Amino acid sequence: MMASPSLPRPLLLCASLAALLAGCGPLVQVGGNSHPPAELYTLSAPPPPSVPVGVKPLDMASAVTVDIPSVPGALQTMRIPVNVSDTSIQYLVGAQWSEQPNRLFQRLLADRLTAGHVAVIDQRSSGQTGGRRLTGQLLAFGVDARAGRQVQVRYDATLTGRDGVRQRRFERSLPLSGIEGAEVARALNEVANAVAADVALWVSANAGVS
Repeated sequence: MMASPSLPRPLLLCASLAALLAGCGPLVQVGGNSHPPAELYTLSAPPPPSVPVGVKPLDMASAVTVDIPSVPGALQTMRIPVNVSDTSIQYLVGAQWSEQPNRLFQRLLADRLTAGHVAVIDQRSSGQTGGRRLTGQLLAFGVDARAGRQVQVRYDATLTGRDGVRQRRFERSLPLSGIEGAEVARALNEVANAVAADVALWVSANAGVS
């Protein structure tokens, strides 16, 4: 009977350790090495005016469903991008949104439309869609440090209804005194609210697209 070849002790220990680690799964996850930020940032709109309930039935033809905007790769994150050159993007250290900015901006658009007395239908909760649909691309939502320091929000909107399709670009910016998490988040909230208010006025003015 032939004896099976034995592994040297160092190789045997390595093989045992490898088997143990394989059973435990990955020890390091992507993004798991960084410390969590002290606070998370979000977007908020001024509270809408109170509207009496049951004054008139909801006009589904003019109601709007707001989709989550699509975003480029640099915004598919909860971090805040900083454009430092035409070909280079960095992320603000220690600053993070509570959700991806396109989801925060979707809710902000819905809040601003509601404040402008435009009926907004949440398809996920109601199972229905309005007669009009607001889609778009959130192309810029961060800091532009290429020429001075400013926050910038750029949104390409598409309003679709039974009467046709209308498109428009909305863009706002605001200078910064410094690039620091809390200040940038406050400035982006202000600029995002201004863009969302512009969109709400545009949607209201195009009520015929229904």
